[in-house]
Amino acid sequence: QVQLVESGGGLVQAGGSLRLSCAASGSISSINTMGWYRQAPGKQRELVATITRGGTTNYADSVKDRFTISRDNAKNTVYLQMNSLKPEDTAVYYCFLEQDTGYAYWGQGTQVTVSS
Repeated sequence: QVQLVESGGGLVQAGGSLRLSCAASGSISSINTMGWYRQAPGKQRELVATITRGGTTNYADSVKDRFTISRDNAKNTVYLQMNSLKPEDTAVYYCFLEQDTGYAYWGQGTQVTVSS
């Protein structure tokens, strides 16, 4: 069983910063991609950022130049540094990992609220 535990969410004013962390534990093998999705009230879940085992990153256009994804392969942990936050970044943020087999696991979500 694989568990993903997220932390770092909270309330911040517009223009502020937050750093999300997501640590994976359990029967983990061959993690390929790790990343973050988010879901705002009344909206579909959207991809925020991903990072491969080799360090290749991908970002949604809405967060480019503001968010930075990174990972520590030794700790099976992925991070999301969020700067210059905007009210429209308010959402529940979910981390995920995808193994080489294609099977994916998800975290429980952490709330990020940006006040104007």
